[in-house]
Amino acid sequence: MQQVKSDKEIELMRQAGLLTWQAHQVAADLARAGVTTAEIDAAVERFILEHDAIPLFKGVQGKTPFPASTCISVNEQVVHGIPGPRRLRDGDIVSIDIGVKLNGWCGDAAVTRPIGKIDEKKQLLLSITEGVLRLAIELLPKRRYWSQVAKEMEEYVKNAGLSVVEGLVGHSIGRDMWEGLQLPNYYSRRYEASGDFELKPGLVVAIEPMVNLGQKEVKLLSDHWTIVTQDGSPSAHFEHTVALTKKGAQVLTAGPEGQGWAIPSAL
Repeated sequence: MQQVKSDKEIELMRQAGLLTWQAHQVAADLARAGVTTAEIDAAVERFILEHDAIPLFKGVQGKTPFPASTCISVNEQVVHGIPGPRRLRDGDIVSIDIGVKLNGWCGDAAVTRPIGKIDEKKQLLLSITEGVLRLAIELLPKRRYWSQVAKEMEEYVKNAGLSVVEGLVGHSIGRDMWEGLQLPNYYSRRYEASGDFELKPGLVVAIEPMVNLGQKEVKLLSDHWTIVTQDGSPSAHFEHTVALTKKGAQVLTAGPEGQGWAIPSAL
């Protein structure tokens, strides 16, 4: 069922989104060669707890509970990477996904950052993945159904010669991280027929395209969480929590002045 939020509820979600953005700044300050992914996770968790908030990801149930406060995925890792002793190296790309619950409301955002100098192919991957999230935010108030947005997202990525990950999708969000709606970043007739939804004011969603430099196929590692590309090619992940209001799209996980990755210039 579609969860429609009031203006007041969206304001409260903006507070959670702003804290999510601030947590990302903590991570960004540490995202450099020589730093371990566990060190980034520990700093982000400390920041979230110091602000009387809850790390959304820690303890999420799966075959084993997710053990960290952030998902940190390097190079061929698509999503759900478990922070640990791995040290970042020049030329890596690292996807950092952070979820926060503040005063009962959730924020969720992800960004893929370059470590040092990266090659042209990885730079293209980052530019296109950020660009397709920007496109989705722009289209949200201009289309009637999510499937129409997803179709244009897929075309944008394929026109660049890259692949959209299938089977991993965005979601509606509010008091819970997942509120029932699924937002694929690609078009399928089956989804249009049975899972599609109308884009109306009050809708709040986490839009999160995942794009591979190589083929679209992915696989799950033996840790039961980390998803990687089957062909070993690099992958990128950009995400924002976005509210659709009567005035248009509002990026709830942007910075205090509306800054951040994939923000349309018109917002």
